Amino acid sequence: MVTMTSPAETAPTPRLLALRDAVREIERHAADRGWDGEVTASVFALVRTTDALSATPDLAGELPETALAEAASDPEHLTSIEQDGLPEATTLEELLAQLAWPEQVDGAAVVVERLMVPPEAEQGLPQDPEEAMAALMAHPDRTDVRLAAGVLRTGESWCAVRSRSHDTDDEVAGSPEAVPGLVEALRATFR
Repeated sequence: MVTMTSPAETAPTPRLLALRDAVREIERHAADRGWDGEVTASVFALVRTTDALSATPDLAGELPETALAEAASDPEHLTSIEQDGLPEATTLEELLAQLAWPEQVDGAAVVVERLMVPPEAEQGLPQDPEEAMAALMAHPDRTDVRLAAGVLRTGESWCAVRSRSHDTDDEVAGSPEAVPGLVEALRATFR
């Protein structure tokens, strides 16, 4: 497991800790669905739970008791809201480029499964995309990973990475910039 800070770094802020916890919870939610799901990517709006409860008191009946208790003791606690009806897109990057969030949304997160291979595996791949994918899927050093990344409007980020070969909650790695391209694409949804 990756630790959050090194001795030379400052301690994480309550806001970063809330984001870390939200991203971990989103990744666990995806893990409960299993691998190779029908949905290629899931996108979540992140809102401060206390603000959401102030705006919509009836929300208290829909949230788990643990979330309400955590929000009562932590004003930075975040609630994730999975987004339905997303625009059509052929890639995750294209999807994220189409998103923008209202001011009430404090952050956004995405979870996606990816195939990782060593760089040398991409040499000599067939030109046909389907044949290339089949070759990558059959590669002996292939690794399936689930990536979850979240950002806040204020700039903080957190990523969680789970490998299919180490598929337990205690082996999920995490850090603020583990997946920099995904973090940047999420940040762009707030510009």
